[in-house]
Amino acid sequence: MKKLIFRKFTKDTLVFFLILSFTIGLIVWTMQAVNYFDFVTQDGHGLKTYFSYILLNFPKIIHRITPFIFFISLFFIINDYETKNELLIFWTNGVSKITFTNKIIIMSFFLMIFQILMGSFVSPFSQLKARDFLKKSNVDFFTSLIKEGKFINVVDGLTIFINNRDQRNNFSEIYLDDSSRTNKRIIYAKTGTVMDDGNKKIFKLFKGKIINIDEKKLNTFEFDQIDFNLADYSTTSILLPKIQEMPSVALIECSYKIFNNQNIENLNEFKCRKPTHNEINQELLKRFYKPLYIPIIALLTCFLIMFPKNSSSYKKNRRIIFLATFFILVLSEASLRYATSSYFASMIYLIVPWIIFLLIYLFFYKRIKNV
Repeated sequence: MKKLIFRKFTKDTLVFFLILSFTIGLIVWTMQAVNYFDFVTQDGHGLKTYFSYILLNFPKIIHRITPFIFFISLFFIINDYETKNELLIFWTNGVSKITFTNKIIIMSFFLMIFQILMGSFVSPFSQLKARDFLKKSNVDFFTSLIKEGKFINVVDGLTIFINNRDQRNNFSEIYLDDSSRTNKRIIYAKTGTVMDDGNKKIFKLFKGKIINIDEKKLNTFEFDQIDFNLADYSTTSILLPKIQEMPSVALIECSYKIFNNQNIENLNEFKCRKPTHNEINQELLKRFYKPLYIPIIALLTCFLIMFPKNSSSYKKNRRIIFLATFFILVLSEASLRYATSSYFASMIYLIVPWIIFLLIYLFFYKRIKNV
C-alpha cells in the first residue's frame, strides 16, 4: 500500500512537472524566437537556419527553468494533496512525515542528476550545434534585404548601396565598399542582379569601375561584367562559440591549463584566455554545482506537511514557505555571479549549500521526528 501511494504521488508530481515545463518552456521559447528573427530580417539567413537555430535552443530553456518548475510542481501537488485530505492516506498507512520527506529528497536527487546532465552535456551540445548552423548557412535572404537608397551590411566587411531596384530584382547605380581584404576596394556598377549558383550567391555587376586602395596608391580599372561571390564573405552574426556553448571537457581543460600556467595556444576556439578564467569557472559551477540547490528546494517545500489546512496559521505559513524557497532560488542565481571573484568567495559558495541543507534538515527533523 505504501508503495502504491508513493507511486501515485510521484506520478502526479512528474506529470504536473512535465506539463508545466513544456508550457512555460514553450512560452519562453516563443518569446526568444521572436527576438532571434533578426537572423532573417537583418542578417539575411534563411528560414531553415532560423528554425534549426531556435529549435536547438530549447534544451537551454528547459535547463534554466527546471529548478523553478520543480519548486512550483512540488508546492502545488503537496498543497493540493493537503486540500483534498489525500496526505491523510500516508499518515493513516503508517508513513511518517520524515519518511515522506526523505522520499521527496531522493526524488530531488534524481532531478539534480538530470539537471547536471542537461547543463553539462545536452544544453552545450545543442547550443554549439545551433552556432554551427549559422557558420555553415548562406545569406539566403540577401536579395530581400536590399532596399533602395539604404546602406546594408548583411555580410561582414561589405557595405552595399543600391539606388534603384525593379520588380525583377534588377538593380542600378550600385555602390560596394569592400573592406574585408588587406587592400580596401570600392566598386561602382551601373546595373546588376543577384543570381543563385548552386549553394552560392553571385552578384553580377555590369558596366562599372573598381578602385583598389592601398597605403601608397590607387588602382582603377573599368569592367563590362564581373561576378561578385558573396560566399567569400561571412555573416555579421556572431559565429565564434560562447563559453556557455562549449563542451564541459573543453572548459575543464582550459581552466586547468590556466590554473597551472600551461600553454593554451591550441585552445583558441572559444578564446581560452586568462581574463576569461573566472567566467569559465563560473560556467563550470553553474553546470556541475548549482543543481545542489534542488534538494534544498525540495526540503523547504516539505515544510508544508507540518501545518494542517485547519490550522489558523496555515495560509500564513504557506506564504512564508513559498517566499523562503523562492529566496533560495534567487540566492542560487545571485551568488553564482560572485562565486569566482576570489578564493574566499569560492569556498563560501561551495560550503553554503551543504550548511543550508544540514541546518534545515536538522530543524525539520526535530520538529516532526515524533509525528
